Amino acid sequence: MEQDSDFREQLNRIEAAALSQKNVFTFDEACKFTGLSRSKMYKHTSLNTVPFSKPFGKLVYFDRTELEKWMLQNPICTSNEIETQAQKYCMSNRKIGKGLKR
Repeated sequence: MEQDSDFREQLNRIEAAALSQKNVFTFDEACKFTGLSRSKMYKHTSLNTVPFSKPFGKLVYFDRTELEKWMLQNPICTSNEIETQAQKYCMSNRKIGKGLKR
């Protein structure tokens, strides 16, 4: 029993190492790489919201760098970045009130 779990663990590590070396993924590899389920990835491909290729009209392939860009397409600003943006906005849009002199 323990040998079986050790074998599976080694197999998972080998698969992960092989996946990290590839530049073009099949559908299942892209699911593993992104962590998305098959149904979620299928939905993204059918809606054309994820970049993919169908060179022969049937099989779907994904470019690693395009998948990485897609996964990082909506960055969320940190609190410090929001504060800096707010200060810049306030400083550039200051209005001098009527009757006030500089």
